[in-house]
Amino acid sequence: MHASTPRSDRMLAACAAGVTVVLWASAFVSIRSAGAAYSPGALALGRLLAGALTLGVFCLLRREGLPPRAARRGILISGLLWFGFYMVALNWGEQQVDAGTAALVVNIGPILIALLGARLLGDSMPPRLLAGMAVSFAGAVTVGLSMSGEGGSSVLGVVLCLLAAVAYAAGVVAQKPALGAASPLQVTTYGCLVGAVACLPFAGQLVREAADAPVSATLNMVYLGVFPTALAFTTWAYALARTTAARMGATTYAVPALVVLMSWLALGEVPGPLTLVGGALCLAGVAVSRSRSRTAARAAAVPVAREEAAREPR
Repeated sequence: MHASTPRSDRMLAACAAGVTVVLWASAFVSIRSAGAAYSPGALALGRLLAGALTLGVFCLLRREGLPPRAARRGILISGLLWFGFYMVALNWGEQQVDAGTAALVVNIGPILIALLGARLLGDSMPPRLLAGMAVSFAGAVTVGLSMSGEGGSSVLGVVLCLLAAVAYAAGVVAQKPALGAASPLQVTTYGCLVGAVACLPFAGQLVREAADAPVSATLNMVYLGVFPTALAFTTWAYALARTTAARMGATTYAVPALVVLMSWLALGEVPGPLTLVGGALCLAGVAVSRSRSRTAARAAAVPVAREEAAREPR
């Protein structure tokens, strides 16, 4: 967090990041169910339409209006890359490779976010953040290797997951400056709308497949739009506006550990010892990356203390 960020805002941002991680982890379970009945593009479009409709209602209730001109470039780029391209590429890639390989490749995303953030946004990369990301990535590799099946991967699938990771990283870095001019709800709503418009070529597939899809698959698609998209992307934007892109990217390393737990509870997929070790490493790395040294904590406390002292009556 920024040094001058009040403690209450830091706590709210941490809670928002937690909501995002839990809902994004649940998305993997829902994608597995809905993906059996819907093709990658149709699933992405259905998810984005449900998300845009939900967000649009909240925008109208809050009278948010159009985002400022200064935010529109970042919203457009993040909408095309993260909401649009990323979702289609990831859905398609996960049909071509096993879950372990997909997790391995996509989890280079936070590393790319840190590098791009340092290069383009001037984000700092403190030693604890780098150490935490290294531990978490080792955990993601362990989870991926433990879940990989024989003969379940293709070159096309690996390339698609790699492109998804690059689009995710670029979308996050483009979104960060937009949050300086627009609200998290505006950035998320219009980014989701841009992604939905970009996926409109899949509208025919969505209509045909919805007619034959089981109700459970369609409900999972709607769930993906309302919760992992509308709610989770908004809480992500709220937290991202109050910290660096690199630190937020590192937080998403908790997702593989939660996916393992949710798959165990919801699908009965009992994880092996290696998978559990990898999940524990992911969570440990996130804890390290989000911690601050005593020197940094003292430096952050000084401006806040001065501000509180200035408010006291004299």
